Amino acid sequence: MELFKLSITRLDSKLTINLFGELTVHTISSNVDIISTIQLDTIKHVELNLAELGFADTAGALFINNFLKKLELHNIEYTIINDTISFKNTIELVRKYKQTKNSEHGDRGERYALFIDSLVASFLSTLSFIGLVFLSFSRYFVSIKLVRLKEIAFEINESGIKALSIIMITSFLIGLVVAYQSAYQLKLYGANIYIVDMLGLSILRELSPLITAIVIAGRSGSAFTAQIGAMKITEELDAMKTMGFDPTFFLVLPKIIALMIIMPILIFISDVMGVIGGMIIANIDLNISMTLFLERFSDVIAVKHFIVGIVKGPFFAFLIAAIGIYRGMVVKNDTQSIGINTTKSVVESIFMVIVCDAIFSIAFTNLGI
Repeated sequence: MELFKLSITRLDSKLTINLFGELTVHTISSNVDIISTIQLDTIKHVELNLAELGFADTAGALFINNFLKKLELHNIEYTIINDTISFKNTIELVRKYKQTKNSEHGDRGERYALFIDSLVASFLSTLSFIGLVFLSFSRYFVSIKLVRLKEIAFEINESGIKALSIIMITSFLIGLVVAYQSAYQLKLYGANIYIVDMLGLSILRELSPLITAIVIAGRSGSAFTAQIGAMKITEELDAMKTMGFDPTFFLVLPKIIALMIIMPILIFISDVMGVIGGMIIANIDLNISMTLFLERFSDVIAVKHFIVGIVKGPFFAFLIAAIGIYRGMVVKNDTQSIGINTTKSVVESIFMVIVCDAIFSIAFTNLGI
């Protein structure tokens, strides 16, 4: 490989740069500093002599292209001597690549802007939907006759009663697992009886409300999205509006109210099943009789822990129902959109339930409850 070198001559405001040898990625590093130290303030014309340049790879072409760009930024004229076809093609390739990369960066910035814009639009749309829900709910204060008791009872059965079996089984198994995992550690320290304290607090305050909410989000929340989404695709919602029926009042409110009514009941049943599961493991693994378990439970577990779990129910229910219905409302006119929004409704519902539970935990702890 012929070594690369360059010579620089200056005559008044004209600068001549002669390149010799092979300008490649291996030889370019030692010459970058030389070019960068050239003072261009008083230069008006640069002559780049490539007559003795035997070869230049893309790294070399990029090096020369960057230097030419620097000259253009300083408004300095330049001429290239013995600019062969192959070298011109290499320079052109480098310039096209740089333009493509710059375009990609521009596109990426545009994508980020569109993403942020979509988030803001989605947030405002959600606030608008929640405002519509509360506005529709205010109509109940005008007359009690406007309350759609039959629809609410139907939704209680569909959303809550039919989910009772899966909630009971899930809560029972959670109680078994938590008690079984805790029993081994408690036996090591001879603190068998404290399994009652741990189960009572964890199940009543946290596990039962969360497990119930997650099951309802996966079962009923997704059903709300699919149902409303299908009605939107088949233009049933538009037909209701045409006939003078408000979909928010006739479809949305009964579902939200029904879920807010049934959720505390489901949490109560989940409490019972979780405690029963833990009681069975305490009896089998720790030799704590059911009578002793219940006596200890009534002594150490205050009613406030039960109330804390129940109070969370209506809030969780509102989040699950509102998100599920909203996702159904924004479904587009294709079946794929139903699947996408159903998935989003479940994920967003579970996420918001966990966030809400964290807020409750911090608030109740600071209030000493």
